[in-house]
Parts: sequence; C-alpha cells; structure tokens
Amino acid sequence: MNETKRALLDALADGPVSGPALADRLGVSRAAVWKQVEALREEGFEVASGDDGYRIVDVPAYGAAAIEYGLEAPYRIEYHDQVPSTNHRARELAAEGASDVVVVADEQTGGRGRLEREWSSPPGGVWASVLVRPRRPPSEVPLYTLAAAVAIARAAREAGVPATIKWPNDVLVAGADGDATTERKLAGILTEMEGEADRVSWLAAGMGVNANVDADALPPGATSLRAEVGDVDRRVFLQRLLETFAELTAEDADLRDVLDEWRDYASTLGRRVRIETPSEVIEGEAVDVRFPGSLVVQTDTGERVVSAGDCEHLRPS
Repeated sequence: MNETKRALLDALADGPVSGPALADRLGVSRAAVWKQVEALREEGFEVASGDDGYRIVDVPAYGAAAIEYGLEAPYRIEYHDQVPSTNHRARELAAEGASDVVVVADEQTGGRGRLEREWSSPPGGVWASVLVRPRRPPSEVPLYTLAAAVAIARAAREAGVPATIKWPNDVLVAGADGDATTERKLAGILTEMEGEADRVSWLAAGMGVNANVDADALPPGATSLRAEVGDVDRRVFLQRLLETFAELTAEDADLRDVLDEWRDYASTLGRRVRIETPSEVIEGEAVDVRFPGSLVVQTDTGERVVSAGDCEHLRPS
C-alpha cells in the first residue's frame, strides 16, 4: 500500500473528513484524494461521501488495506492470494532491505514447518510472516517464537477457542478431559533469521493458523477455528495477533516478560513429556521454561534444560 493511501485510511478512521481537510492533511490535491478514495472502493471499502465529508461505512473481509485499517502495530502489509511460502517471500524482502513488513497470504502452496515438514495451508487460513530487524543479540531470538505463540493463543481465546501452547512452537486445542490423546493442533510457528555473532540482521516469524478451514482439509490431529467455533473475522484475528506480537517484542520491551506470558498459556508445564533431540531422548516432567525459551525437564536422574527438540505430551502414568 502506498503512503498516501495509508495516510488516507488513518484519517478516515477518525470519522467523516471533508475533501479539502483530507487534501491539506495528506499534502495532495483534492483530485488526488478522490483518486485514492476510488482506489479504496475498488479494493472493497464502502466509502460514503456526504455534506460532512468522506467516511468508511464497511471494510472488506481481507487484504492489505483491510488489515492495515485500524491496525495498532507498526507494520505494513503485503498481501497475496497465493504464494509458495510467506517466510520465503519475507526472506526475499529481507534481501531487498525491507523491515516491519507482514507478508500475508490466503493460501500457501509450499508451506513448511520445523525440520522442513510440510504444512497444509489451504485458503481460509491465517498465513503470515512478520519481518523485523530487531536490535537484539541472536541469543534472544527464541523469545520471538514464544511471543508469536502467545499472540496466537491470545487471539484464539478472544475468538472463543481455549488455545494452549505446546513447547516449543505449537498452539493446541485440548479436549474437555485434558487427555494428551485428544489434543488437536491449531497453529504452528517457524522463526528464521540471519545475523552475526552479536546482532540479528533480520528475523522472520512465520505463523500459520488454521482459521476458516474445513476439518476435512486438514491433516489428522489438526483442528481449525471454524471447526471449534465457526468462522471468525480473519482481519480482526490477524490484527489482534500482530498487535500482541508488536507489544511483546517492541524495542523498549523486556523480552524476559514474554516468559511469564508464555507460562500463562502453556499446556506443556506440569506434564510428562518425551523430547527427541538430535543426540538423545529425554523423558520426564516439564517444570518450567527458562531464558531464552529452554524447557526445564525433571527426569529420574535430575533436572535437564532442553533448548531444542521435538516434544511429545505423554498420558499420565
């Protein structure tokens, strides 16, 4: 979205504004204001014009301008009907020097998760990658994955879905009995970065949420917001997600606070878990999460701190 259109949306968010006032505020001609208003209408916005000026009556369901309208987060949106992968596109933008961009797609044809696993991304989901350039050391990068999980879980709960977080990067919906065998995967996160020993060059937090997707379009063990509570407003859902992520990872924020937020939503803590790492299998009770996102597991031989691995929730003995 160009800067004039973004400024126009910001101005119209405050209510009716006259053409001359908009032209003055945006520093353009009245003809340019009219042109941008028509462009918004072509994108699906219903813009009324009356004696008191222009005002937005209705907003399209999804798309770059729709997501940016009313978004209280410092990101611009790049929207695609279809891409191979939003993370792949974010890497391309990073190579061009971009930052504070969210790549959003209605469908991914080559979505993937951790360890290059395929990620089903049919139309109707929330597939988004946030590209940022944080002035932080690489050691703090795992906290961005935790922050993304918190953002998804919070948005899901606001939509009426009792989402929880499974370490390290999954958002789940548990069955009524809390049995691990009834847990269903709602969302996943893939964080990628490039940097040097003391600084992050760029970071892309890829988030995939099964939103308005039919259950039969998902792999076994997965669920969607539609399956749990019916269709949600994806625009509002994504806005809330991005606003929470921006709040938790702001440059002046203490990323250690993310750990407390994560604990509030975690389903892994207090559970027996089995974690496969590249070198061993660790089994025990997950008792805490420690900076910068490592899982603390109490095993029969003592406490272990695990920084990465595949985690499985086990049924109680």
